[in-house]
Amino acid sequence: MNNQSPSETALVLFSGGQDSTTCLAWALQRFAHVEMIGFSYGQRHAIELACRDRLLTGMKAVRPDWAAKLGESHTLEIPTLAEISDTALTRDVAIEMGADGLPNTFVPGRNLVFLTFAAALAYRRGIRHIIGGMCETDYSGYPDCRDETIKALNAALNLGMAKSFELHTPLMWLDKAATWKLAHDLGGAGLVDLIREHSHTCYLGERGAQHDWGFGCGECPACALRARGWREYSAGAA
Repeated sequence: MNNQSPSETALVLFSGGQDSTTCLAWALQRFAHVEMIGFSYGQRHAIELACRDRLLTGMKAVRPDWAAKLGESHTLEIPTLAEISDTALTRDVAIEMGADGLPNTFVPGRNLVFLTFAAALAYRRGIRHIIGGMCETDYSGYPDCRDETIKALNAALNLGMAKSFELHTPLMWLDKAATWKLAHDLGGAGLVDLIREHSHTCYLGERGAQHDWGFGCGECPACALRARGWREYSAGAA
């Protein structure tokens, strides 16, 4: 969707990370009213959820016109996802590649569950547009981040709920450098600085060390992607 929908409401999957914060800004630029949904599922980096309030406060300051558009922020507890998973995001184990070629940070079904719950909430609240930060350009190979997966799930949700939801993935074809640039295009240097300071990406939940791209361990795949994107974005902006 490239055009604005000035009279419609959107629901954004908002975790407190770089991608979801950029998606929130993208939605605020296009929709009249924007609600958010986050998930507590026993993730090691649950600290990301605590970042959301500071991000929301900062976004209102960066773009005062966004303040009136921001609606309710929902958090759903789905600990069963961690209970049935054996991954490096839900267990205190080292991050490594699996025999199937996927990193053990992959939580099977996570995005399918998230989008299904989001659609159920959107159904109740009369919301048609759902926005997620899934991307298959700079990512870890997760199959539930792929465009074909999202399109298939969109069709299934519409059939199963007899609705016409639209799942938007504005980052699907962007690498991390382009995601930083999109944030700048949407909210200027203020939004970029806010994301650097207050969003969370690190899979290990590390907030102790600050880098030029933000806080994190600097070693996990999520930190590596974010750092590389920042270097490429900074080189292009110089």
